[in-house]
Amino acid sequence: MKKKLLLAAATLSLLNSCGDKGTEGAATTKDTATTVVTAEKKEEARPMPDSATMARNWEQYMTPGEVHKMIASWDGDWTADAVMWHSPDAPPDTAKLIVNHKMILGGRYQVAAHKGNMMGMPFEGISTTGYDNAKKKFINTWVDNMGTGMMYMEGTWDEGSKAITYIGKMVSIERNDGSEEGVKQVLRITDPTHQHMEMFMIDPSGKETKTMEIWYTKK
Repeated sequence: MKKKLLLAAATLSLLNSCGDKGTEGAATTKDTATTVVTAEKKEEARPMPDSATMARNWEQYMTPGEVHKMIASWDGDWTADAVMWHSPDAPPDTAKLIVNHKMILGGRYQVAAHKGNMMGMPFEGISTTGYDNAKKKFINTWVDNMGTGMMYMEGTWDEGSKAITYIGKMVSIERNDGSEEGVKQVLRITDPTHQHMEMFMIDPSGKETKTMEIWYTKK
């Protein structure tokens, strides 16, 4: 009986509370509904192109262009001399790698397989480079056997310096809590057989710290 009374009292209290705030609750519900309807209207206000335009857009998006041809010119075997800074007060590590570049999926993306030894351990890493025709940007992913995550970057081309400047994020290995850090990578196309890459970590204040430098030479 005592439990029933307590339950009744709690129910009455809840009903009184709802009665006091009924107008506010209704307003909140109304506001929420209005927000949803407004969002839907905004989405509806963006008309889809006709079928002929959509087909043309898709064809433009999927067709490799001049930038893809430039990327394809990097196909082949390369050697790489790398320098890595792990701490400002410690000497850098060095590594020698062999790299094979190969276009895939009809000349739309290039896979670069890296192999060698790094920090006294066998090392393998794979990058995928492409150019998004819609975004007008380079795209790059990186995975290796020294981690379980993937780095993703987007880049723009500077004709004056013949360089791609990528900006992206990667998981903070030092913190090991799933948080991410900003990363910047600059790849300079020195000439048809030489490339130079610099990598920087970007802290929350925007400060850049160089962590890696690689000189690539095509065989």
